[in-house]
Amino acid sequence: MIDVAAAVEAFREQGFVKLGPVVEEALVEQLRARAVELMLGEVTWPGLFFQMDSATGDYRDAPLGLGWQGPSLNYRKLEKLELDDRFRALIRHPSLEPLVRALIPGPVSLYRAIVFNKAAGGGSEIPWHQDAGKLWGLSEDPEVQVWTALDDAPREGGCLEVVPGSHRWGLSTPLGGVVPDDVVARRDVEGQVVPLPVVAGESVLLHNLLWHRSGRTSTGHRRLGFSACYLPERVRCVRKKKAPRSFFSVFG
Repeated sequence: MIDVAAAVEAFREQGFVKLGPVVEEALVEQLRARAVELMLGEVTWPGLFFQMDSATGDYRDAPLGLGWQGPSLNYRKLEKLELDDRFRALIRHPSLEPLVRALIPGPVSLYRAIVFNKAAGGGSEIPWHQDAGKLWGLSEDPEVQVWTALDDAPREGGCLEVVPGSHRWGLSTPLGGVVPDDVVARRDVEGQVVPLPVVAGESVLLHNLLWHRSGRTSTGHRRLGFSACYLPERVRCVRKKKAPRSFFSVFG
């Protein structure tokens, strides 16, 4: 059980909370298996999004707009996983519902449900970034996301790293996403970095504005992590180039 009051207080102050083991082992095993099945094309759902990983270890070299490229365990991310029944069970997990409702009063929707994969060969290094801004195309910035380890993620295995309290700095740029190098240099954050090693089944609550990054895995083992970003139902998609998105209802 999650101590909701303590978690909310720490989240407001630090921008992150290690929630400990949240997901039962049986469900973790099912989710790991389903992620592999999806990458290999053994299970498919119309509307899933795939991005192959970079061959260089630099996320900027990852191909864009190609989608499914055939069976491979080297996909960097799989998105729209609310379409899958096993991942819906994690999105709506009863251990998470009281916490999400405490942070988002009223009906709750989902912005995205996504698996991030660092393959056994190392995967990509992800720089400091924020999950908000105009890049996300929303009427207001989201704040609440839960990252759950589907594989162990030790320090040398591509675990998340955060800068405590950085969510209170606001967006580094109006666009959001990757924090520019000059902003990182001005903030001089390296002495403030906190690594968040976790074992499979552990979850981490993250504020969308919190600076976070992850390195490559050097363990020789894959690292799968699942992220669900939650929204108040009032939030709308404001993108212009494509039809506005509608969002999956999580907690009515």
